[in-house]
Amino acid sequence: MIKRTIYLNQIEPFIDKDIIKIITGIRRSGKSVLLQQIQTELVKRGKKQANFIYMNFENLQYEALLDYRELNRELVKRIGQIDGKAYLFLDEIQKVASWEKTINSLRASYDCDIYITGSNSQLLSGELATEIAGRYVEIKVYPFSFAEFLEAINSDRQNLDRDFATYMELGGMPFLTLIYSDQQACNTYLQDIYSSVVLKDIVDRHAIRNVDLLQRITSYLSSEIGHPISATGISKFLKNEHRTSSIDTILDYISYTCDAYLFTRVLRTHLQGKQTLKVNDKYYITDHGLRQTMLDSNQQNIDQILENIVFIELLRRGYKVSVGINDKKEIDFVAQKGNDKRYYQVTYILGSQTTIEREFGAYDGIADNYPKYVLSMDKFDMSRNGIIHQNIIDFLLEE
Repeated sequence: MIKRTIYLNQIEPFIDKDIIKIITGIRRSGKSVLLQQIQTELVKRGKKQANFIYMNFENLQYEALLDYRELNRELVKRIGQIDGKAYLFLDEIQKVASWEKTINSLRASYDCDIYITGSNSQLLSGELATEIAGRYVEIKVYPFSFAEFLEAINSDRQNLDRDFATYMELGGMPFLTLIYSDQQACNTYLQDIYSSVVLKDIVDRHAIRNVDLLQRITSYLSSEIGHPISATGISKFLKNEHRTSSIDTILDYISYTCDAYLFTRVLRTHLQGKQTLKVNDKYYITDHGLRQTMLDSNQQNIDQILENIVFIELLRRGYKVSVGINDKKEIDFVAQKGNDKRYYQVTYILGSQTTIEREFGAYDGIADNYPKYVLSMDKFDMSRNGIIHQNIIDFLLEE
């Protein structure tokens, strides 16, 4: 497995510090492997493996520890057997009810460095976040970027267009790079991930009875990537399919998919007044390969897939991303990280004057000096009026 350098670099400043490291992300995105890589880094620093305690709470051998009191007793016992600082690696901690009580107690009472993972954003919501407020840092893990994908398949980068076409169809789930040449195996694996996310992280967690409705909503969100979404619009779609559901139920189901890191909600914000619109948010899928599993149409909806890939890449690079409303025009992404602010328009091909005017014209009237980009698959530079045109593959592979 390749080294997840981007995440190790984020974690490095907090190693051996009195702060809980919480690694979050969708199932199978590489959180457990990242825990292993952290252990490898610690060994390089001279730490003893005998001081490491690892538990994966999806493993039946830890079923008796899913109560926080039992977990606390076991960890206190094992920490007591360690000479020096203990290093705790607790995988899929959300399976433990009230886990934060144990973690906070251990952090306060013992010399230990704590790393935990979770596949549901409710891990850090409400009372849980309050219990450990100011005592944790969150590292969000995503499936492989295109650069990581190339490294994992040992690409010589001589045919990037071919490799990118494969990436667009399969997505970036790490295990796929071991079987990417077997289309049927890839489809089976992606279907299994989708079933795991929907059934384990959504249906079981929220005791959903209408699984068909949930699947229809996830398919709808996948088909409408990059388009404004409303619960009313989904309700009309369901009625056309002779299904009915309340607006509240639809909103709940959408929220559950985001909690499980299947989708990310993106707010639309007016650039001038900076007001955030309260309706018609956009949603992007964490791994576009899962969209292929649901709809089998990635090659037919390339514009949407490219937009999704760029969005996730911006998140991976640590930007907060919103959709910008510029008068009656829309900027695909406004990306901000501290004082670093950038604008992005994403399209497949600048194949006509109309498309060129639409993509570059979206920036008309924006008077600030922050970088403005138009990303497309075109290979020749079409920059104009201070707006930077960049090939999408070049953007994804830039250092």
